[in-house]
Amino acid sequence: MDVVKAVETYITKMVSEPSAMKVLLLDTHTTPIVSLASTQSTLLSHQVYLTDRIDNTKRDRMAHMKCVCFLQPNEDSLEALEAELREPKYGEYYLYFSNILSKTAIERLADVDEYEVVREVQEYFADYAPILPPLFSLNHTPTSTRPLYGTSPSSWDPKALDRSVQGIIAVLLSLKKKPIIRYEKSSSMAKKLGVEIQHRVQAESSLFDFRGTQVPPLLLILDRKNDPVTPLLSQWTYQAMVHELLGIQNGRIDLSLVPDIRPELKEITLTPSTDPFFLEQHLATFGDLGTSLKVYVQSYQSRSLAQGPQNISSISDMKRFVEEYPEFRRLGGNVSKHVALVGELSRIVERDRLLEIGEVEQGLATGSGADLKSVQTLITNPAVPAWNKLRLVMLYGLRYQKTQSSSVASLINLALENGVQREDARLVYVLLNIAGSDQRQEDLFSAESLLAKGRSALKGLKGVENVYMQHTPHLAQTLENLLKGRLRDTTFPFLDNVGPNASLQRPQDVIIFVVGGTTYEEARTVSLLNQESAHSGTRLLLGGTCVHNSSSFVEMIRSASVNWPSTVFDPPPESAPTMPSLNLQLGGVNVSLGGRAGTGVYRTSGEGVSMQADGIRDGVKNLIGKVKQGVDRIAAQ
Repeated sequence: MDVVKAVETYITKMVSEPSAMKVLLLDTHTTPIVSLASTQSTLLSHQVYLTDRIDNTKRDRMAHMKCVCFLQPNEDSLEALEAELREPKYGEYYLYFSNILSKTAIERLADVDEYEVVREVQEYFADYAPILPPLFSLNHTPTSTRPLYGTSPSSWDPKALDRSVQGIIAVLLSLKKKPIIRYEKSSSMAKKLGVEIQHRVQAESSLFDFRGTQVPPLLLILDRKNDPVTPLLSQWTYQAMVHELLGIQNGRIDLSLVPDIRPELKEITLTPSTDPFFLEQHLATFGDLGTSLKVYVQSYQSRSLAQGPQNISSISDMKRFVEEYPEFRRLGGNVSKHVALVGELSRIVERDRLLEIGEVEQGLATGSGADLKSVQTLITNPAVPAWNKLRLVMLYGLRYQKTQSSSVASLINLALENGVQREDARLVYVLLNIAGSDQRQEDLFSAESLLAKGRSALKGLKGVENVYMQHTPHLAQTLENLLKGRLRDTTFPFLDNVGPNASLQRPQDVIIFVVGGTTYEEARTVSLLNQESAHSGTRLLLGGTCVHNSSSFVEMIRSASVNWPSTVFDPPPESAPTMPSLNLQLGGVNVSLGGRAGTGVYRTSGEGVSMQADGIRDGVKNLIGKVKQGVDRIAAQ
């Protein structure tokens, strides 16, 4: 179940025929899909000499060229294609659509093809972004103009629902899977999505006529609101850190605001399929990454010396140099890219005090706990950005909402006095009202949950590499229960009546879809579980409406809450008497500080952890500094 390979195969089929010079026309939806699964050199090898957008009306007429169109069958793309076919700019057209094409759409295209330039029409189901072999996204990061939610936190925006159904149908068809469906019982959005997918599968029964398997594939639909902790945390593995601190958009990263960045590095691509170093290191922790980068630079340095003029003394040496030079240049560019990237991550970690913040976050998210005083210290620290203070208050609220509501109230007041804006602080209440302890299907912080995590096989697989990697996403426990036949029908019901023992069967293929977006930390969990269960033949694939970092997750809540009832901005009912009402005018705020953080699981002494954090902090800074000096020295030679 490799989605990168599935989409790559579709694209190769598209551009292979006809065997002639051709143009590739894309739309806003298919452009990022092609860029993630193919490269310019691959397209050139299939005689694609021009790639453009179907909505670009200023293209030149080139009647001698063939045209391959890969489009999503939406109204905008169909209208642009109709305009193209009325006045064709190319000799022949080969039309490929990323999803099921309706009979009406086919008739529309036939009506406008007066010049009979269309040679082929096909459906190639690549209507999703293949980010990693076990990770796909529908690229629907919710905004005020493209909402995910409707008029309540448990309702869909109709367009978003339709897009999610289309995307998942494309995933199923591209992988040739006809699954049974399970969903989180507490999520009406997950159930609604499951019902719509099932209706679509039944309506397109001829397309889903695949050979049956002894245990059918499983589509497990989850809801982001049942684990709001994972997307709020700072990340400490390479790909997740880059997305959290810099943002990855369809494999591209904007470094234009980085101080003293070289012009060629202002925008870079970062995809495992085209970058061997990133393929090896995208799951590596920040500490391991520094060591690997040093080895990578040393390897480049040794090749640099081997390519020096003093080593070219014969015709065969010259021939070898000419053959190897393009690869050497490519390696040099890749080294520079990763050094710049890791150097910028290190700079941001130091500037924003993320090591100190990350230590407290991990305590809040796991069984080690975090006391009120450590959170207060960070909130009152002027060097900590207001955004990170807000995240800490949110995590503290999610953890201690029931037991320490007065402490949550004091932190909100303290945050207001230390740079957090009132409209941002209101989002703490929104989060607790839509994803607090009363709304979640399972308690993320209960003693039972902690004991279960302690028994988890993932602990042995992953280990706790350092204080920053203690947290395990709730998804890990859900998948482990599923694979052991312990996922209960009462909390994860089947959409159909599939028999009394269906939940005890170990599915071979599992597709997990997270309504409201997944994360790179969860993708890492799925990758590790795939490695662990390779011998048993179980394959896991993770997808979501988007891939979140903390800012996109909070922004999703902010933009959606405008359309929800105003009560979401009120303090949660169980803690209303102690919390400030933030949907009223500020007035004078009485800040109540101090006091015990109450009962819970706490670290008895922070000395060992802080020493370890200091060691990691200094080690990474020194290592990145030395690596950067080495690369700069090579570049200057």
